[in-house]
Order: sequence, then structure tokens, then C-alpha cells
Amino acid sequence: MPRSSRLPALLRAAARVRQKAYAPYSGYLVGAAVLAGGRVYAACNVENSAYPLSVCAERNAVAMAVAAGARRIDAVAVVGGRDRPAAPCGGCRQVLSEFCAAETPVVYASADGQSVTSNLAALLPAAFGPVDVLRAGAESTGRMRGPAGKARSAARVRGTRSSGRPRSP
Repeated sequence: MPRSSRLPALLRAAARVRQKAYAPYSGYLVGAAVLAGGRVYAACNVENSAYPLSVCAERNAVAMAVAAGARRIDAVAVVGGRDRPAAPCGGCRQVLSEFCAAETPVVYASADGQSVTSNLAALLPAAFGPVDVLRAGAESTGRMRGPAGKARSAARVRGTRSSGRPRSP
């Protein structure tokens, strides 16, 4: 089934899990669902009295998919807000760019059902992503490494310690 045809089901999953959000401070409930490997992973936002420790629904859904072994997200749905659709925040857009292709569909909706369908490239144009890091790593070490690779640290590749001192034989 094409990923765009799964968007209504993703929205329903996001709307259901939104009701489980832990948002005692803001009252702003958000649910998110991602499609990865044919499976739906849904999660809600979880606030904390120390606000920087709160976690968005989108990042929680991505973490669930990754914990299940997924490394590519095929579609994203977010439900939040009361009177207008709530798009993913900037931090969530960056996290999504780690696992989504530019053309990955992203639908975001308000609790009353208004929705906007877009894609990751439109939400995060000129994204800084894995390719940029890999390219920079290749330039500094002379070889490409991936996030799941077993490459050694840059210091070990250079033959130095992280302190910059040469390694002893």
C-alpha cells in the first residue's frame, strides 16, 4: 500500500494517542504517528516541570520506531492544537530529517480535523542531515562512515589521542 494512502490511518493513530499525552503544565496535547517498515508507531508528548526535559510526540514516535529496529520513516502524522493544525517544531523537523527522505509525506492536523499535507523538504528546506555529517567526516579522515558503522573515532583514525598527543606504539 503506498505510504500516502496510509496517511488517514496515521492521523487516526496520532489522534488516539494524543489523548494520552502528559501535558499538565501547558495543556497542549500532541500525538504523532510514524510509518516505518509497514508498521505504525504512535506516541504523545511528555512534559516535565523542568521544561527543557519535555519530549515532543514526534521525537517519541521516532524513538519507538528506532527501538523496534527501524532506520527509515516512510510517513509522518501529527495531531495537536485546537484551532489550527500544529506542524512539527524545528527540533522535531531536524530529528525527522535523520530518518526521512525529503519527499516523505508529513500530515499535521488540529484536534478538530483541519489538516495540512506537506513533505519533509517543504518543512525543512536545505536541511542539514546525515549526508552533510558523512561528507565532513570523509573530508577530515579520508573515508566515509555511517551512523551504524563500526568506524573508529576520528582521533584513532588520525593516530592521535583525543587530547591531540601522538599515540604511543
